[in-house]
Amino acid sequence: MVNQNLNVEVDSDPAENRVEEELEQYLVFQCDELYIGVQVDYVEEAIINHSITPLPTLPDYIRGVINLRGEIVPIIDVRMRLGKSGDSEDSVIVLNVNGTQVGILVDRVDQMIKIPKKDILPMPTHNAQKLTNGICSLPEGGTMLVLNCPALLEL
Repeated sequence: MVNQNLNVEVDSDPAENRVEEELEQYLVFQCDELYIGVQVDYVEEAIINHSITPLPTLPDYIRGVINLRGEIVPIIDVRMRLGKSGDSEDSVIVLNVNGTQVGILVDRVDQMIKIPKKDILPMPTHNAQKLTNGICSLPEGGTMLVLNCPALLEL
């Protein structure tokens, strides 16, 4: 009689068989004590040393432009766009929204996180600020608003 050892793989962890949750990655920044996330697909870079050239006859929330390696990039103050006082001066996040570069002036860049898509809920009111299109809980506690990047380009 011949004894044969058969190597049979037994899947002992059913979690490995589950379909991986669809995650979205966000760059989280602070603005007037709010945590706001922007999908990383829009993010080109974050800069801290910038000189904004003011331009006349534009809405107050457009603080001016910066020269970024020869490209003129308009800078939007997110605080002012949300109806708050315009005191943010610390960081600029440069976004690419449908082929258009735009910078957003924020208080500080906080972290990069991945959030399950199913955890991002619609804004709780029908007349919510159109600049945000979702809300979710952060893993460390707190709440993050999801920035509606295409709405930044609407005056």
